Amino acid sequence: MTARVVPPGFVRAHTQVRRPSSVPEIRLHVADDVVALWEAMEVADGGAGQTPPFWAAAWPGGQALARYVLDTPETVAGRAVLDLGSGSGLVALAARLAGARSVLASDVDPFSRAAVGVNAGLNGVDGVSVTGDVLDRAPAGIDVVLAGDVCYDREMTERVLPFLDRARARGCAVYVGDPGRPYLPHDRLHAVATYDIPETEGPGLRRTTVWRLP
Repeated sequence: MTARVVPPGFVRAHTQVRRPSSVPEIRLHVADDVVALWEAMEVADGGAGQTPPFWAAAWPGGQALARYVLDTPETVAGRAVLDLGSGSGLVALAARLAGARSVLASDVDPFSRAAVGVNAGLNGVDGVSVTGDVLDRAPAGIDVVLAGDVCYDREMTERVLPFLDRARARGCAVYVGDPGRPYLPHDRLHAVATYDIPETEGPGLRRTTVWRLP
């Protein structure tokens, strides 16, 4: 089956360019009105049920992970990186700017895959390719896996954790950015950095940790 392709113009037409508060080095197309964007996505897809536009925001886990990569570039420099659940592409772009040899941005949402390309162009970043769902594949040809905000519910966590375990078993370094969600097995992980990230929706800060799978 041919993968759904979203025109880059859709992303540009329904978003505004902003700098994430914790990663001001990078600009992103984000949505000020998520409901209106969601409705536009359903129209663009012929009324088909659409997942929420997770790609149109800079989530705390992704911001923390991007900040960590930019501050500790040796994490990814010269390596092949997988950005799992890429969303806007923020983490993928940070990895490339930090010196990653190549970056593969994976997301199930075709709107996300379009957004990654648009945001890469906005920041003048090359070397980032996009793909769909990789959770049922072997993580071959990858040195580092970066996963921001991927354990947002039980079902997704049950798919993500076995993939991360397989990646670690194959020798990949695995980092997870998470704002304290209950589904992540913190007892299995090692904290490498903690940040206070402004909430995506509403005031306040979210204590967000970058974890490494030991």
